[in-house]
Amino acid sequence: MKDVNTRIGRNVIDEPSVSVIMPAYNVASYISAAIESVLAQTFSAYEIIVINDGSPDTPALEVSLNPYIDRIIYAVQENRGVAAARNAGLRLARAPIIAQLDPDDEWLPEFLGTLLEAIERNVELDVVYSNAVIFGGTRYDGREKMELSPSTGEVTFERLISEECTVLSSLIGRKKVFLGAGGFDESLRASEDFDIWLRILKAGGRIDYNRSVLARSRRRRDSLSADDVMMCESILKVLSKTERTLSLTIMEKEAIAKSKHRWSAFLNLSEGKRAMADNNIDLAIDRLTLANHYYRKRKIALMIGLLRIAPKLALNVLRDRLEESRSPADRLH
Repeated sequence: MKDVNTRIGRNVIDEPSVSVIMPAYNVASYISAAIESVLAQTFSAYEIIVINDGSPDTPALEVSLNPYIDRIIYAVQENRGVAAARNAGLRLARAPIIAQLDPDDEWLPEFLGTLLEAIERNVELDVVYSNAVIFGGTRYDGREKMELSPSTGEVTFERLISEECTVLSSLIGRKKVFLGAGGFDESLRASEDFDIWLRILKAGGRIDYNRSVLARSRRRRDSLSADDVMMCESILKVLSKTERTLSLTIMEKEAIAKSKHRWSAFLNLSEGKRAMADNNIDLAIDRLTLANHYYRKRKIALMIGLLRIAPKLALNVLRDRLEESRSPADRLH
């Protein structure tokens, strides 16, 4: 493959039923546990594809991968982002079913077998995702992803936009559907998954979910999704792209307009929090005021008042107390 240096381990099976794709960037500390969770699956006809996306921790990453190097396909490319890494994995994949595994997450042993049974039982089903339990040392440890990111009813374009359904990261899908959608958009440095699910659904694809906890989802304070400002900006970029590039019904356009309003409000809230952390009082007041046009929360109004009359007190006491206006991005981490 052009621009990708690939090594195929000598013990990789010849005709896999599932290709497990793992984009790797600064995950040397976690990837061994992720691979071990694949090796522990009750279903065994898989290949593991690790795409090193020009990671700055490559020496440590390759040390972590060394015990598994004969059992995986290992590819290295220049850093182009997770979408490009996923696309590289799709091009290398030899199986008709793709499984996505973030290399800081882990699967329970029944993950592949359970989701494969669902997709094999229903020929119209294109993607299926599972619930997961959160770990990693944050206040969310032990909670289920579907508590924070519920899925209600059928997964549709509008329900995805309105966050009534959220496609979680522990999933499998048909390779032809990913390719038919044009793959992941490499111009997006984040929310590339949200973008492709919208395109798949709009093209008539079927996505479903399993409420069973079949994976462990790690929360990391240094991950892209932990940056609320960046997450809001990326979601808004996807929504604007969707408006621009897809043929939408009136109801779909209305759903996107409401979603953009909601995410813009949270962007202002996040920028206000960031300004407070940077001791930028004027910017914090401006962004929090804009945010509260949407939220209309008494706590935010009190914070704005305190920032105006006693900024040092506000920064010391209230900097981390906007929890009632909880992050929509919290649902996507």
